[in-house]
Amino acid sequence: PPMAHKKLKYWFDKELAELLADKICDVQSSFPRKKFVSEIDQGTDDLELKDRVEFMADQLLLDLGGDYLHGLDVLLQILGPENKEETGMFTEYYWAMPIAKYIEKYGLDNPRASLPAIAEVTKRNTGEYAIRPYLREHNQTTYKTMVKWSKSKNFHLRRLASEGIRPRLPWAKKLDMYIEDPSPLLPILSQLRDDPIRYVQTSVANSINDIIKDNPDYAKYIIEDWIETDMTDHRKWIIRHSLRKLRKDQDPWALDITARMK
Repeated sequence: PPMAHKKLKYWFDKELAELLADKICDVQSSFPRKKFVSEIDQGTDDLELKDRVEFMADQLLLDLGGDYLHGLDVLLQILGPENKEETGMFTEYYWAMPIAKYIEKYGLDNPRASLPAIAEVTKRNTGEYAIRPYLREHNQTTYKTMVKWSKSKNFHLRRLASEGIRPRLPWAKKLDMYIEDPSPLLPILSQLRDDPIRYVQTSVANSINDIIKDNPDYAKYIIEDWIETDMTDHRKWIIRHSLRKLRKDQDPWALDITARMK
């Protein structure tokens, strides 16, 4: 990575403000580059990672004229080529995190523009945090979009479909509606249960692992069902990975499932 010598939080500093400003100026020459850079330089000093990213998102809104949709249009134009790899979202594309935060924080009144924008961001960085307020505020629209993403040719979108609905995504607020009733997760997870991409498989396994914590019976129901139908190696990997904690704890059911998959 270009900045391996710095802790992640220090990547969101004056240097990054200059990078973002240069990209934006290519699209909108009137962008107040100097003002933006000095605001970020002075304003991020005492902040931790999440607050730095949010401060940058706030500054982007302000310096792009305070108009969410106009700012979004500009920011989408600076994203550049899609990430073809499964990795790199925090090394090559870390600079897109303030854009994801911009959509998460300011776009909720505009789901029609914001959901496709989250899809574009996730092809480079990740939309797993940005999508969550949309699941709360616009549940049906967002959920239907994520079901579509689970069928996408783009593996970043497929991964976002399962990662974004995780009831207990680390560093994010829990999705209480899916802790109370995890059944909406099933169509998405079942769509992805034989996905060939490891990045997606890991996410599906983590989603099931989340369900195990609150609704173990429902998680068992899903896995028992998956074992009954034509098993693939991809699915076996997902199931084994989702049961890693239970297997470590020598849970009899998990050990039995693992034996039955041999």
